This record gives sequence, C-alpha cells and structure tokens, in this order.
Amino acid sequence: MPAATPTRSTLARPKLAVWKFASCDGCQLSLLDLEDELLTLPERIEVAYFLEASRAVVEGPYDLSLVEGSVTTRADVERIREVRRVSRHLVTIGACATAGGIQALRNFADVGELAAAVYPSPSYISTLETSTPIAASVPVDFELHGCPIDRHQLLEVISAFLARRRPAIPAYSVCVECKRRGNVCVMVARGTPCLGPVTHAGCGAICPGHDRGCYGCFGPMETPNPGSLSASMRDLGAETPDLIRAYRGFNAAAPAFRAAGDAHAAESEAEA
Repeated sequence: MPAATPTRSTLARPKLAVWKFASCDGCQLSLLDLEDELLTLPERIEVAYFLEASRAVVEGPYDLSLVEGSVTTRADVERIREVRRVSRHLVTIGACATAGGIQALRNFADVGELAAAVYPSPSYISTLETSTPIAASVPVDFELHGCPIDRHQLLEVISAFLARRRPAIPAYSVCVECKRRGNVCVMVARGTPCLGPVTHAGCGAICPGHDRGCYGCFGPMETPNPGSLSASMRDLGAETPDLIRAYRGFNAAAPAFRAAGDAHAAESEAEA
C-alpha cells in the first residue's frame, strides 16, 4: 500500500520560544491577548518555551524566538547569547528589547546613587551601569516596536516568519494614523506638543485621538527629524527641560531620541 500522506498534525511544527529579560511583561501579555488567534496558533507552530503562559518546556533549538526586555546585568549578557545560539530567528519585541526601555533612564544618571535612594541595602543589587537593547549584545533578525507592542503587529510578525517573508510592518509616523482616524492635529489646532511626527506608527494614534500629544511609545520612525520637531515645539512654548523629558521617555536609548535628548541636555548645561 502507498504510504499515507503526512497531515499537519504529524509534520514537525516550527518551535516558538518567548523569553523575558528586564521588562514589565506587557509585551508577552500582548501575545496572550490574541485570544481567538491563539486557539489556531498550535495548528501552525509549537509554543515550546513561554513561561508566562505555561511551565511546560520543550528543548531547543527554536525556529523563532521572541525576546522581551533589555539587558541590565552581566547574567543577561550571557543568557541572551545562549538564546541567540539556540534560535534560528530572533525577534525583539517592545521598547525595552529594542531601545532599552524606560529603565534606560539610568544611562543618564549614576546607578549607585539611584540604588541607594531606592533600596535599603543597595549592596545586594547587582546591575550594569546601563540598560541596553538586545541588538547591542547579539544579532537580531527583526525589531517590533511599542510599549507595549500592538498584538496584531505581533501576529503579522509570527505569520511572516512562518511564511518565510519580511513582516509587513509600516515604517511611517503616527501622523499617518491620525489622518486615517480623522483626528484633528493637536499641535496645529490646540498648540499641544506632540512626538507624533517622529514616532513609529503602531498604536493607532491613541493619545492624539483623545486630544493628547504623542509620548513616543513606539520609538523613532524610520526617518525622523527631531530637530525640526523641537523647533516647532519651542514655538508652542516648550522649553529645553520639556524637550529633554519628551525624548527621554519609553525609548530614551533609541539612537534618534537619544541624540535629540543629549543635544537638548547640552543646551541646558550651556544655559545654566
């Protein structure tokens, strides 16, 4: 008799692993928020390592690893190298993994002083002076921005790697999303400082949709021009300290935002 045709259930499925470093777990929860999509995901891919969802662990190597969180300790450095070694593809998800996260604010201060101010026994704290994105330690195949990431963009990334194609994630700014929603520009109409013109799309323009300026949660767009935006924000009354705070937020260590923040910090020192 001819051999039976293998079915999807009998074929080896690609292995997915989800890893956590220094973060709040919000991006991992975005995967769990897929709900209905998660019911069909096991038909296409084996969730082999995802401690946020299950204690069951399947040994690697893994076809696709999703990494949340930044590198903040020496142990993190060694661990992410091991994750890279056992992963065919490695995708970083969220502001922490792609730009150091809000904890990268330590990069502009003395970590020892911060630890002493927060912890009763800072001698027990073992940490690096900086919080860095995963790409600073190992090669990364794709970066998905956001704080937290958009769950539908995450599904697109997983689908793209299953289909062996480049993820179709837009590179334009939040301003495009505002136009699509029919939002009135908060900068033009209300004089509200907004990072939308330099911020990567993905949130659906949530803040401008509620008459608030964009906080830059999704990091710099593909070709940002923070210098021009800063000039416009100054025209609206923003002062140098306001501009420093604007760029030193969720994506403070992203190159474009860091450069802008550092430039305004130098201005502040010159003005003092």
